[in-house]
Amino acid sequence: MSGEIAILMAAGLGTRMRPLTDKIPKPLVEVKGKKIIETIIDGLQKRGVEHIYVVVGYKSEQFVYLEGKYNNLTLVKNNEFEEKNNISSIRAVCDVMGKTNCFICEADIYIPSPQVFEKELSTSGYYGEMVIGHSDDWIFEQDQNGKIIKIGKGGDDCYNMVGVSYFKADDALVVTKAIKEAYKMIDHEQMFWDEVVDNNLDKLDLVVYPVEGGEIIEIDSIDELKAVDPDVCNKYGLP
Repeated sequence: MSGEIAILMAAGLGTRMRPLTDKIPKPLVEVKGKKIIETIIDGLQKRGVEHIYVVVGYKSEQFVYLEGKYNNLTLVKNNEFEEKNNISSIRAVCDVMGKTNCFICEADIYIPSPQVFEKELSTSGYYGEMVIGHSDDWIFEQDQNGKIIKIGKGGDDCYNMVGVSYFKADDALVVTKAIKEAYKMIDHEQMFWDEVVDNNLDKLDLVVYPVEGGEIIEIDSIDELKAVDPDVCNKYGLP
């Protein structure tokens, strides 16, 4: 869609996928012959997103090839990734947020089909997968009209966060200002950027865009990686 940008958060250490991530940043791990981050980028490209900003930190030099492969992609260095939570990755791109509609994506989610980015997004919101029963993961609580009224951990029979969100320009500007304000707090280092969004829901109008199981796959461990791509052991010499 014309005028849209995307921010991909790729600065993390990927500790839960060690020892594989001792050598390779998690977003650059190959699943079924394709790097995880490129499954996201290709979906955004197919949608027609004008520019993609990839926030890097851990082993940032390994991401440099992306700027040569995609002519509308820019790497942004997060120099605080080792000391601060992912609020630091959004702070690193505040200068480009709030001017146009914006995707914000975790860069370590595997997207088998780019069609997930072809949704008609009429308002700001998060992609979410319905989980029946209790979930300890990040979830959304909604009012009777579907508006998100809480973002946090733990809930029952609700949509779970899957790592993709979308903000209209005005809402992106609200988030940008809130991130900058949060940075003035003495305990901001351990904050997730989604907590800042949660603290400002009264200023935002967010909904959930449902996705089906398998459309967006979070891979958080070697075992989960093996489940998606059984050949990964041979590829990376894993036991």
